Amino acid sequence: MAKSWIYTRTGDKGTTSLVGGVRVSKTHTRLEAYGTIDELSSHIGLLLTYIEIEEDVELLTYVQHKLFTVGAYLATDTTQTEVNIASEVSEASIERIEQRIDEVDAALPRLTAFILPGGNRASTVAHVCRTICRRAERRILAIEETEQVEIDEKVKRFVNRLSDYLFVLARELNNLDGNSEIYWDKTYE
Repeated sequence: MAKSWIYTRTGDKGTTSLVGGVRVSKTHTRLEAYGTIDELSSHIGLLLTYIEIEEDVELLTYVQHKLFTVGAYLATDTTQTEVNIASEVSEASIERIEQRIDEVDAALPRLTAFILPGGNRASTVAHVCRTICRRAERRILAIEETEQVEIDEKVKRFVNRLSDYLFVLARELNNLDGNSEIYWDKTYE
């Protein structure tokens, strides 16, 4: 029987390879970062099962592909290995997200208070995606701090802009469904 390519057994002792072959602990900062990006992509896949707005379906599908790119970039220790061109984020990627943010935000009521996640399932899942995206952003910044390396500014901006988009998307999904947003009530004791 031929050996499965699904399991390699090389990680059984708690290490894995980065792009280029450098072995690191599975708790390494880079793995935390690109693992969180992978988690985000999985949750976006879930979010896509609730969305019917064509522009958002197209953008989120595009985003999943770009998150794979971001993950590949983060899995590359740039002090050891040159980044593959396929692992780079472009200005156009960031601008595509910004354009959709502007379109969605222009159609939403003005935000007058902090809102709580909720409303309908799609909106709530978008908020979950947003919080995972923010965590991914923190994990990416931790690479810079722990490894004393510069992470590509476009990668950081892409992830930051994505969390902004997920926020307006959550608002859009509630508004289109006729749900009132849940505003933070500071008087709760």
